[in-house]
Amino acid sequence: MAYQVLARKWRPKNFSEMAGQTHVLQTLIHALENQRLHHAYLFTGTRGVGKTTVARILARCLNCEKGITATPCGTCDACREISEGRFIDLIEVDAASRTKVEDTRELLENVQYAPARGRFKVYLIDEVHMLSSHSFNALLKTLEEPPAHVKFLLATTDPQKLPVTVLSRCLQFHLKNLSPAQIVAYLQSVLIAEQIEFEEDALWQLARAAAGSMRDALTLLDQSISFGAGRVESVSVASLLGTPDFTLIFLLIEALAGRDGHEIVRLLGLAAENNPDYQRLLEHMLSVFYRMTLAQMLPDAVDNSEGDRDRVIALAGRLSPEDVQLYYQICLQALQELTISPNRKISFDMGLLRMLAFSPDVFMAGSTAGEKKKPELSDSDRSSDQIDVPVSDDSQALDNLTVDLTSTLETTVPDLVAESVEQIEITENNVPEDIDWYTLVSRCNLTGISGNILWNCVPVVATVAHYALVLDENQSALFSPDHPAMIATALSEYFGRDVKVDISIGQISMETPATRRRREKAEVMQALHKRFYEDHGVMALVAAFDATIDPESFTVKN
Repeated sequence: MAYQVLARKWRPKNFSEMAGQTHVLQTLIHALENQRLHHAYLFTGTRGVGKTTVARILARCLNCEKGITATPCGTCDACREISEGRFIDLIEVDAASRTKVEDTRELLENVQYAPARGRFKVYLIDEVHMLSSHSFNALLKTLEEPPAHVKFLLATTDPQKLPVTVLSRCLQFHLKNLSPAQIVAYLQSVLIAEQIEFEEDALWQLARAAAGSMRDALTLLDQSISFGAGRVESVSVASLLGTPDFTLIFLLIEALAGRDGHEIVRLLGLAAENNPDYQRLLEHMLSVFYRMTLAQMLPDAVDNSEGDRDRVIALAGRLSPEDVQLYYQICLQALQELTISPNRKISFDMGLLRMLAFSPDVFMAGSTAGEKKKPELSDSDRSSDQIDVPVSDDSQALDNLTVDLTSTLETTVPDLVAESVEQIEITENNVPEDIDWYTLVSRCNLTGISGNILWNCVPVVATVAHYALVLDENQSALFSPDHPAMIATALSEYFGRDVKVDISIGQISMETPATRRRREKAEVMQALHKRFYEDHGVMALVAAFDATIDPESFTVKN
């Protein structure tokens, strides 16, 4: 069988396989589940973020032989033919090569005819902004009054070039650039499935080079596998991409923290051997200093989007906030000087040497080579609560000090208890605090994707401080590792105590809060219909004025 490039082989076939874009997927999934389908969808975003992929998955959702669904089966003839690009009722057009009005009219001349095999006739027009103004005029008429069996899926990297008359007739979804962390996670899953050895640092290099594009990342991964003879290693990837080794930045900052001038000069020499992009090195150094400042002020706010969280936090603990702020300013100045400097290497080196030379303690000591010295305090500088501890060669003084501190702690610090809690098997109406699970979920008032996840979970085991939940596998497309912590926060606020939450994905036989809410809403709607149609006054109005009742006008609040 001919080799298939990774970007095509690993193209997602359903929403659950998509990386990121939860804001788009959530809207589409809810629309499909509630049968609230628009006739035209516009997907925008930069290259390789999944515009065409989402459109093809949506086409599969609309034409799956098992019915309109957010989770197409993937096995029926329609699903397979759409995946293979041979479904007769999916008409894909590259607008960049068919810009003339004659091409558009030819494309739309069969719109009025029913689909040959599928439920809908789907027109997928890629790079739609390339159409001429006359072509847009020809398309506009059909967008205004489309047949019920037709759906338009438009994709573009430049929505500003579309006429507002077209934009106003489409549901618009903007797909964001993927973060390096999302790309790395996806590349890892691909390499594990392909049974290819890799180094995680190499994947971070690929993710940064992809600049938010998953397709570019997979293409670079293909290239890296070939270049590395079946392995993906940091050294070979750096050589292939021609990008600077950002590990050098951390080594330089570590040398700064240790006030080791000789090591800084050695590292600068190593950097020069590879003729790096000094501008990118300084830009990345600025980013590291920013993240170090964040780590010093709000450690929990430092994410792992660059794969360096632990290292950033460790470095932030070795330098004072004043040092980090000074280094950031010097780095920014070096970056500005780089554009006018006749020698970029010297500008980069001078920036690092300034950071070392003007570090407060080094500057005051007048030395750049030794270890960081602590300034001695005069008697007038000492505060009243400082204690002088005499130092002697005899270790007895230190032993006595240790005993005194230990005895002091024993009298002032109470013993800590680890409470053991008996686990309780949970049934539908057996939840701690004498509140059924549906009521508890309702009262938490958790919104957004995390709220949607919680509404589709059922408890399996619960303790006073721990909930083990199972998420309906049909709703797992939007799940991410961040959601358990968000749900735990909501439950903790509700109960007034710390609650830990674990979530697994599986088949659920019992009724989730979401399905119960839909059931109860349907029952209320059914009762409302019955009461309305049995009302003698309403029926008299219908008979007197030959009126009809619009079922869509019935609404029930959630």
